[in-house]
Amino acid sequence: MTDWMTILEAQLSTDPPILTVEDAEKIYLQAPLSELMYAASERRKRQVPGNIVTYMIDRNINYTNICTINCNFCSFYRSPGHDEGYTQTLDQISTRIHELEELGGSRILMQGGVNPSLPFEWYTELLSELSMRHPSIALDCFSPIEIEGIAEVSGLSTIEVLSRLRESGMHGLPGGGAEMLVDSVRNGISPKKGSSENWIRVMGEAQSLGLTTSATNVFGFGENVRDRIEHMNKIRILQERSLSKDYPGFTSFISWPVMLENNAFGKLGSRRGATNLGAGSVEYLRHVSVSRLFMNNIDHIQSSWPTMGLKVAQIALTAGADDIGSTMMEENVVSASGTTKTMASISELEESILNCGFTPARRDSDYNILENLGAGEPHLEV
Repeated sequence: MTDWMTILEAQLSTDPPILTVEDAEKIYLQAPLSELMYAASERRKRQVPGNIVTYMIDRNINYTNICTINCNFCSFYRSPGHDEGYTQTLDQISTRIHELEELGGSRILMQGGVNPSLPFEWYTELLSELSMRHPSIALDCFSPIEIEGIAEVSGLSTIEVLSRLRESGMHGLPGGGAEMLVDSVRNGISPKKGSSENWIRVMGEAQSLGLTTSATNVFGFGENVRDRIEHMNKIRILQERSLSKDYPGFTSFISWPVMLENNAFGKLGSRRGATNLGAGSVEYLRHVSVSRLFMNNIDHIQSSWPTMGLKVAQIALTAGADDIGSTMMEENVVSASGTTKTMASISELEESILNCGFTPARRDSDYNILENLGAGEPHLEV
């Protein structure tokens, strides 16, 4: 029996062993896709019982594109002083949230650049006012990289920043800025972003304060499979540590390939003849499957329709994913690098779930089920 068969058989047992980094690398590289997806699907059934696949009605709000981090795979940011730089006003952001409320949304995911011109009070006053105007909307705001930038401008520690933002109404912290939590890769694509340990530390602090957090992974920078598994391992270790202290931990894990069409990283790689950048649908499905088997302590694995399209996102639901993401309403960061679809309607998401044989269920940011459609027809809302 080959190594990959032995590993997958053990993962299919009633009490599967925790997958090691070495074994995860073996099945990632060696196992046939169909066998890998089957094992991941069976694990999903045990870890997230029932036949539902969740989705969310939310909106991405990119409040500023001014940034000093200058990641070479990002087409969204503009340096301070650039003619195309912007920072949205409170009323502009509030108007976008009103539009979300009209659709029955429950969360905004608000992220931007590291903007050195914004004082700390700008963030606390923004959150306080938005909380007052929109009490039913969860404010999941500011990636760990932004928190570090705010701390630097304000002279506060990152945990002080997080604590005061929470007091002002922040509900959670998005998982942005993780990309690859392997410093040899990270230093080559975003050297100003700081070490992987900084990202892990800020997320751990957020979890200690009870903030809702999610974990992300962007891959396809030319890294090897071991790097990808090491990224997952750092997430899993933090999750174990947080849960052991009765902190909430990560709600979910979502991964997607880097988009290369419109950024310096992709163009430079093309000029150099690089062939190992980005990732196609088969590699993406392998990644999702392995993440389901590896993340024994994170229940929810999300598929990514904005980068892979709805068809591949559907297939990912049979590869261990139990969530198809959100309507988003708008998206400016990934779309700037090449994706063309930045919004999915409620009916599109529900029909995608139903067509895979699952039951759609609308959730909130904490994965509480708000509406379970049972076996009924999908909604008709746009």
